[in-house]
Amino acid sequence: MRHTPHIVGDVMTQTVVAIGQGARFKEIVETMEQWQVSALPVLAGESRVVGVVSETDLLPEEEFRGAGPKRLERLRRLDDMRQAGALTAGELMSAPALAVHADATLAQAARTMARRAVKRLPVVDGEGMLQGIVSRADLLKVYLRSDEDLAEEIRRDVVGHLFAVSRGQLRVAVADGVVALGGQVRDTSLIPVAARLIRAVEGVVDVEFDVTGPTAARMEPPAAGPPV
Repeated sequence: MRHTPHIVGDVMTQTVVAIGQGARFKEIVETMEQWQVSALPVLAGESRVVGVVSETDLLPEEEFRGAGPKRLERLRRLDDMRQAGALTAGELMSAPALAVHADATLAQAARTMARRAVKRLPVVDGEGMLQGIVSRADLLKVYLRSDEDLAEEIRRDVVGHLFAVSRGQLRVAVADGVVALGGQVRDTSLIPVAARLIRAVEGVVDVEFDVTGPTAARMEPPAAGPPV
């Protein structure tokens, strides 16, 4: 059975289009166009990631608006170099590279992308060597898991452990990623814990509960005593 993709290494793309530091402006643009990407890792030596060049790095003219005199002059020189095709990836790239490790959680990668407003991150090892690339679309792959797959994991890893005694009285149903847990449990104090664990399963959109505690035992009336 497929395991839950908790980390970047589970969803990253291993075939990566990258360029060297000496790649010139036109080559960068052509590579982006050919592979339909908006950013490229820049490599040095044996696949060590030293930076990333993006469409934003190639369009300094967008920064002209509202720039001060010194800033404007620098941007004009940069734009002149761009038009002359003199700029290289090493000159244009953002460095050091914003990257992520393969064992980072999907939540960590998503948080980095959101905070830094980037669409993809190079995946590197401890030495900074390129291992793959992860995009926003890759992080959303977990939501393509089937409802049956989610239900099976929840039954096994949450209900099976947390409600071992009550598991036969609990129903797990999943529709479009929304989990419905219904039935009876002996210890209702575990329900908030179950909610956190179920929401932590990659691919779960939400969770709903219709769970009750044990039915109170019927109290028999006391036996009649001897007449007084």
